[in-house]
Amino acid sequence: MGRPAATTRAAALAAGITAAASAGAATLAEQFSASYRHPAIEYGTGSRTDRVAQLHARLRAGASLRFDRRQGFLPGVLDALDVPVESQTLVFSKTSLQAGAIGPANPRAIYFTDDVAVAWIRGSPAIELAALDPRQGVMFYALVQRAPARGFERPRSCLECHVSAATLGVPGLAVGSAVIDPAGAPYASIPVDHRTAIESRWGGWYVTGRTGVGRHVGNTVARDPDRPLLLHDDANFNLASVAGRFDVSGYPTPYSDIAALMVLEHQTHMTNLVVRTGWEFRVAAHERRATRGLFAAPQRGNGDPTIDRAVRDLVDYLLFVDEAPLTDRMVGTSGFAEVFEARGPFDRRGRTLREIALDRRLFRYPCSYLIYSAAFDALPQDARRAVYRRMWQVLSGSDLDRKYRRLGRRERQDIVDILRDTKPDLIPYFGRMVR
Repeated sequence: MGRPAATTRAAALAAGITAAASAGAATLAEQFSASYRHPAIEYGTGSRTDRVAQLHARLRAGASLRFDRRQGFLPGVLDALDVPVESQTLVFSKTSLQAGAIGPANPRAIYFTDDVAVAWIRGSPAIELAALDPRQGVMFYALVQRAPARGFERPRSCLECHVSAATLGVPGLAVGSAVIDPAGAPYASIPVDHRTAIESRWGGWYVTGRTGVGRHVGNTVARDPDRPLLLHDDANFNLASVAGRFDVSGYPTPYSDIAALMVLEHQTHMTNLVVRTGWEFRVAAHERRATRGLFAAPQRGNGDPTIDRAVRDLVDYLLFVDEAPLTDRMVGTSGFAEVFEARGPFDRRGRTLREIALDRRLFRYPCSYLIYSAAFDALPQDARRAVYRRMWQVLSGSDLDRKYRRLGRRERQDIVDILRDTKPDLIPYFGRMVR
């Protein structure tokens, strides 16, 4: 892995946990207030319309998936679900149903779009998938690597790991940064999203692309079991590809792209926030608690602290209010950024919320592209209106809280203008100039 230079310092496990936990502690403390088995939710028993469920129905009706000798159904699944191979990220920590097959010499490859994630392990008997259903939330599937494809299974054991504080108490996904031994077994792990300091990110992951002078703990393992630390090592920064780190034969690309990984980190937590917010409103309506009029008055909710907090957390994260600053200009090299941005939508000036910056921050315009997701649009009407009202309080400048000062007037105006062109239902709330 390369010998640490004289100036290299250790990234202490305790310090990494403290830094990451402090960034997300307020949100992690606010988990979903009910059970996913609540009658207003009925997770896992209600009808599903997610894209994997749709593909399953097509397979059961006689459709087929292409089977490759080395990769199994992976190419066919990526094509059928329109998942770009450029999104490949590689994680070598043993954190999967098929943990025994994962390690630094055989990392797990994850491919994703806004609403689907596909996990493939070279030589493993099954592909794992997660799909965001607009109403049901994140659903989990497995596809046995044996032709012909008969359909997708739904392993119940997934929820043992995928419902936790890191997922806000809803079935969901989370990206972690872990201290890993040379075999890939984790000593400890912390949840990571766009609020986490760069120096604490990517333990247990391969990271390729130009990451600049900023230090991180990707591409390395803890070699001393008596001192389980990950070292900041110059040899692990700015990797052009993973070729030379392990045998890459069979993998679709030799990249674990920095841009893809950072988008995935943002997306997983944002998805959990959207699901939790929708579910809180559904439970409140079922229990006949008031949900209308939330944030109708500046800087105020409606007196229900649970749904008030859910909306505030969602909007703050959606607008990158607490985003950790990047340490240097970063550039992905797999082509992910270009593929991701091309999905749009675009405003009349050709701008999109998907434009990746990776200089001071992840995106040029600090507003999450997941505002266009089917799950966001499927939020209960009262929830969606409350989110829009709260967004307008922040973007218009009417909320004077110091933490919103990092959003400059020009940035806020750009976001409003883009959204007015690309989400017509915002017009009643975003009709005035920002100040």
